[in-house]
Amino acid sequence: MAPSIDESNALFDFVVQKGNGVKGLVDNGIKVVPERYIQPPKERILIDKKIINSNDDIDQVLVAIDLSKVHGPEHDQVVGTITKAAETLGFFQVINHGVTLELLESLKGAAHNFFAQTPMEKAVYLKEVSPSPLVKYGTSFVPEKEMALEWKDYVSMMYTNDDEAHAQWPPQCKDVALEYLKSSTKMVRILLEILFENLGATLDEEKLESLTGLKMVNMNFYPSCPNPELTVGVGRHSDMGTLTVLLQDGIGGLYVKLEQGVEDEWIEIPPIPGALVINVGDTMQILSNGRYKSAEHRVRTTSSESRVSVPLFATPKPSEKIGPLPQLVESDGVAHYKQVLFGDYMKNFFGKAHEGKKSLDFAQNDDSA
Repeated sequence: MAPSIDESNALFDFVVQKGNGVKGLVDNGIKVVPERYIQPPKERILIDKKIINSNDDIDQVLVAIDLSKVHGPEHDQVVGTITKAAETLGFFQVINHGVTLELLESLKGAAHNFFAQTPMEKAVYLKEVSPSPLVKYGTSFVPEKEMALEWKDYVSMMYTNDDEAHAQWPPQCKDVALEYLKSSTKMVRILLEILFENLGATLDEEKLESLTGLKMVNMNFYPSCPNPELTVGVGRHSDMGTLTVLLQDGIGGLYVKLEQGVEDEWIEIPPIPGALVINVGDTMQILSNGRYKSAEHRVRTTSSESRVSVPLFATPKPSEKIGPLPQLVESDGVAHYKQVLFGDYMKNFFGKAHEGKKSLDFAQNDDSA
């Protein structure tokens, strides 16, 4: 049985340490959100809040970009749309991206199948006991450091090579997750080439590989919530890597912050059938010396049904040093970020609770102002 919602320590033990997750609370018939999940008012997502004035920046995420046209007569238009999105919102959506619709549907099914297992079956992959260093099952983000927990369970699968993925990733989802990763790799490379060419930078094969050499596929599960107005599925944050590819289901709930205009204004990224969501990560903002914007985003919960999403994170290898590209520092006359070891950046990122884009402070150059 789930513990009393008034017993904070018992709740933490049940949800986090024993691996029952948020789904365990819901499956036990919880009717009221426990206090540990109630967000401060400023962190709650007002789903009835509308953006009054549409503009080109906002419209970019409402219509998906046909990526197949990048090789045709509309090349320049497609490139312009992608680069503008990276410079403003840090978010855009693509269709005809090379990942089949059948695979996308299978991914969503595999995610539901993994989280439909018993708590004991999922808890095998808890961080402290997982039989593989490549697989981690958990809940929230860093629950030990969060004042209010996030209403999300997840499984994370790190990629090293095909053989280890087949041998160590969970059987309920390993085949489809690996196919998703491999079929997305070409698309990621196309997008990176477009973004770097727009900066006037041509990176060789070795450098491109090092900037996306660590790849992770996560499967996120957001159980239905009795009080969605009090919670968040994921708190406001930016991703640490170079690019993120995200499959979201048709329920919706992903929001991106507008960096320009009204302060603390957010827009929902609408689910588009067959589309994948692309967002710029901190690494790309650092490499571009601030020209591209890592996207601050968050996820709401819903009382109607459970939601799944499947992000693929393309990040540098931990041994890679990241910093503004030299040609951009020369043209800009200043380096807004310092050179840092990505492994150190990653350690700092996972060592704190979500707090907007403060993860970038780790690489901020104090002399850049």
